[in-house]
Amino acid sequence: MIEFVLNGKPVQVDAPDEMPLLWVLRDRIGLTGTKFGCGIAQCGACTVHLDGEAVRSCVLPISAAAGKRVTTIEGLAADGKDHPAQIAWTELSVPQCGYCQAGQIMTAAALLARNPQPSDSDIDAAMAGNLCRCGTYVRIRAAVHAAARIAGEGA
Repeated sequence: MIEFVLNGKPVQVDAPDEMPLLWVLRDRIGLTGTKFGCGIAQCGACTVHLDGEAVRSCVLPISAAAGKRVTTIEGLAADGKDHPAQIAWTELSVPQCGYCQAGQIMTAAALLARNPQPSDSDIDAAMAGNLCRCGTYVRIRAAVHAAARIAGEGA
């Protein structure tokens, strides 16, 4: 049994140590907001937070989560309020197909946690590893700036 905190609640999972966190989340726990994209940590669709840092869950063995905090897109909202990134994504109609957006939002939230007022180059560098086949990169950058503004207003 592997124990960790998932979206603020302690969980125990019976899974092989080397099973990717992505498949534990999706297949063993039933949280399907985290998406499978490439399986080699290149696209970012599977991004979650591990102790507050954005990580690629498709290559992270569940054993690496033991005793740590994991946050998925389902757990990003707090106290009944959406995260500023979620609010901004909605306000600016960022998604087209939406498949990559959970990973985009999780990466943006981690960026904003460590840099509350990122520049365009900060955003581009942080988001560079998250691919969007629909090409919504301009709206993603605008949404990160909007999320910073919303967070600053205390949303």
